[in-house]
Amino acid sequence: MTTTSAPTEAKSAAPPTRSILRDTAFLRLWAGTTASGLATWALPFVLGLAVLHRDLGAAGLGLILAARTAGFLAAVAVGGVLADQHSRRAVVFWSALAAAAAAPLLAAGLGRSLVLMTAAAALAGAGQGACRPAFQALTAETVDPGRRRQANAATTIAVRSSTLTGPALTALLTAFLGIRALLLGIGLLWLIAALVPARGTAPAAPAAGTAERAGFRKDFAEGIREARRHPWFLAGLAGLAAVITLGYSATSVALPLISRDRYGTEWVLAAAMTAYTVGALLGALVIARLRPRSQGWAAFAGLAAYGVAPLSLMLPVHPVVVLAAYAVAGIGIELFNVPWFTATQREVAPEKLARVSSLDFLVSYGLAPVGLALIAPAIERFGVTPVLAVCTAACFLVPAAAALVPTARHFSRTAPAATD
Repeated sequence: MTTTSAPTEAKSAAPPTRSILRDTAFLRLWAGTTASGLATWALPFVLGLAVLHRDLGAAGLGLILAARTAGFLAAVAVGGVLADQHSRRAVVFWSALAAAAAAPLLAAGLGRSLVLMTAAAALAGAGQGACRPAFQALTAETVDPGRRRQANAATTIAVRSSTLTGPALTALLTAFLGIRALLLGIGLLWLIAALVPARGTAPAAPAAGTAERAGFRKDFAEGIREARRHPWFLAGLAGLAAVITLGYSATSVALPLISRDRYGTEWVLAAAMTAYTVGALLGALVIARLRPRSQGWAAFAGLAAYGVAPLSLMLPVHPVVVLAAYAVAGIGIELFNVPWFTATQREVAPEKLARVSSLDFLVSYGLAPVGLALIAPAIERFGVTPVLAVCTAACFLVPAAAALVPTARHFSRTAPAATD
């Protein structure tokens, strides 16, 4: 196997003085990425409002969301391969266009055809899945290495801010526009994601030593081999798997139960989720400027901080403690996410970046449904507290163990200068 080292200038160049927010190409990419992130968040929320308005049943909602997840998982690996073989901008365009086309189909099927809505949701999920690794690789093409941390943080801040204000705004718009109009609005967001980003400055290079494509399986396997060259990346996937499958899934199931049974109000549920989003927003603001000397260890500490959320649900504490724990979990998750994305863009061979990024999204999105399917029956069988205890321990211990893996300290095969 031929291995390709990441560009050395990513580790030695001095940070540019020009703000990333004055870069037109990045602002176009930022607008497209933000639009896609907002559309991704909005679809399940709007469909939930459709359930409240009795345009859709709870069972139908579950089927539609499952179809969207299936479409995502089926397309994310394919999108990663295509984005490394062809223009990343073209992959973003066609995948976002597919997601946009799903919106009017969802609107047409609402209250009329569950089959049509399920098929449209699968199409929307496929478009979402195919564009995610392409957006990651396009960021590396568009933004110079010294400003990628700021670029990733700026994108996260925009998406978190939108999801913070989105529920209230969406609920308000529902009263005036209706559910179908909101579904069409989601399609408009995907059109923005398709049309606004500029072409990257460096097209994807063909795989070294490959005269012609040997097929999807071999191309994807090359991405896996590239990921294995970076022990810190595999360690990060293991940490993510633990936090998502156990921590995130446990809190998703347990928080509504704790809010209802211990505190006797739905207010704790809503406030905790808001605190998490506010914390994530603050975390992104901090990490945009913070340059820890051991960035990998700091990132794994942030990932492990998610464990305070299930820990707070285990204990008979005041609701304010639960809110504080969720805020800490939100801060920690972005202290991990932004350096993680930045290091991947810096360290991975450019012509294999989309495929390696697709592995990240397969774990991030693929394991959450698995965890939810396992945690709920586990709580019914063993009770909330024992399950939360196991999940809390996993959130603390697995990232701590991952931090001990060689190259994990700096998210790099060699100790880089603190410039990214």
